[in-house]
Amino acid sequence: MLMTPVPVSAVVAYRDDGACARGLGRLTSGQLPPLLPALVGGVVTGVLLFLGIAHERGFAVFAPAVVLLLTGPASSSRHDGRLDWLVPPILRLTEYGFVAAVGFASGVSHGLIFILLGALVFHHYDVVYRVRQRIYPPPWLGLYGLGWDGRMLVIALGALLDLVPLTYFLLAVWLWGLFIWESVTSWLAAPRSGVDAADLGADD
Repeated sequence: MLMTPVPVSAVVAYRDDGACARGLGRLTSGQLPPLLPALVGGVVTGVLLFLGIAHERGFAVFAPAVVLLLTGPASSSRHDGRLDWLVPPILRLTEYGFVAAVGFASGVSHGLIFILLGALVFHHYDVVYRVRQRIYPPPWLGLYGLGWDGRMLVIALGALLDLVPLTYFLLAVWLWGLFIWESVTSWLAAPRSGVDAADLGADD
């Protein structure tokens, strides 16, 4: 298996961007600072979720689009600012909060919500640990794992179609299967030395 070298700033790996966010990031060529858009996106999402759940939940489905438009263009940034390490935790809080709020408000069983959140936590912990070993997640994982942006958009689509429980079930099955399979195969193929993994890109 071809291992992908860690970028200059490992903070980028922790973002877990999907195809949509990466596409928007290419438009700015890394010129947009990432922290402020992530903060604004998280706050706007929280407000929309509060307004939506408090009333008819109609506003809540627009949260992913708002966060994506605000935060996606900054995905190509180097994330080498003094406080840019705060961006991934903000994105995690935004995504987890969205998953929990929409699930609880839509009557999804608590067990299913926690199973889906468990898949996300497992994946993000795996990414953190492998980056510590200088092993960067393969680029295709953001595509098939949907990224934080894609997962929120899928849940929003399920809410618009009034299929939230089914959406959570399908997402949980898909993500658990994908993340466990990819994690096991990557760790089995990884060099024993983290330094060797980091040097793989230098030989290309």
